[in-house]
Amino acid sequence: MIIATLEGSWLFLQRALLAFAIEVPLFIWLKNILKRNRPAVRAQFRPVIKPADKFSFPSGHSTAAFLFAALVIASFPVWSSVVYVWAFGVAISRVALGVHFPSDVIAGAILGTSIGAAVMAVLQ
Repeated sequence: MIIATLEGSWLFLQRALLAFAIEVPLFIWLKNILKRNRPAVRAQFRPVIKPADKFSFPSGHSTAAFLFAALVIASFPVWSSVVYVWAFGVAISRVALGVHFPSDVIAGAILGTSIGAAVMAVLQ
């Protein structure tokens, strides 16, 4: 509701709807094509949480966090520091919780940022 009162909020909403409509099926498709097992598959390793699905590459949480960060920064640059620290925290938490390898979250960050850039190029 607060965002709706800010200048640029309608464009932000349009970009977010399009971007997440692309992001969700894309990262699910990639996971199911690439089929990289999670760290928890190893017998000597136990994750802190139970992952929602079987495969880990790329990290969907990291993809979404960096996509959201890219969109927020384009529309509301004053929040750039806060939103990127938050996105980085999301990515690190996935590794710390034992459900992703570092390369999973790096790929997610690149994928999310790329989707954001592509959507912003289309919806200017």
